[in-house]
Amino acid sequence: MADEPVIDVRTIPKPERHPLIIKAYEDLEVGTGLILINDHPPEGLRAELAREFAESVGWEPLEGTEDEVRVRIVRRAFTPAPRVVLNVAELSETVEDSGSVWQLPTQHRDLDANVIALAPGGEIREHTGPSLDVLIHVLAGGGTLETETGTIDLSPGQIVWLPRRSRRRFLADSEAGLQYFSVHQRKQGLSITARS
Repeated sequence: MADEPVIDVRTIPKPERHPLIIKAYEDLEVGTGLILINDHPPEGLRAELAREFAESVGWEPLEGTEDEVRVRIVRRAFTPAPRVVLNVAELSETVEDSGSVWQLPTQHRDLDANVIALAPGGEIREHTGPSLDVLIHVLAGGGTLETETGTIDLSPGQIVWLPRRSRRRFLADSEAGLQYFSVHQRKQGLSITARS
């Protein structure tokens, strides 16, 4: 423990603190830790680490002073721990507004996942999908999926493949609405590169 890195973030601008600590955590070997010094209990950081890495992170409060809070953060596993992220039985089947009612919460991921809810009679207008294959799993309600070549009736339990860039329009049942789980590879963000 004496050889572990110490990160004192009290003089570091707040927007830079979490990324700095997370990077330092990711650089640790399994079984080692770092000492964080802050001017307040870092509960926001603790919640973010738990969301991103779950049981892979150890959190040990250490003795400090009134203006010096110390915590030992330990890397307990090489990768984030598997975990349950949603129990669909806990989702309300009553939908008043349409939109995303759940998203995969972690930032460090390769997948995007959402639960989409359409109110009774709601729709997602016709559009061309992303340049990624998408799978949807119908959870509740019903409706139709209009494609370039026809219509697919949607009902709970179905898993539907939406090929990349396929045309689609979702229409929810006029009484029950529609809820479905959507998953696809994470879309790459835009980046700016220098010209050669």
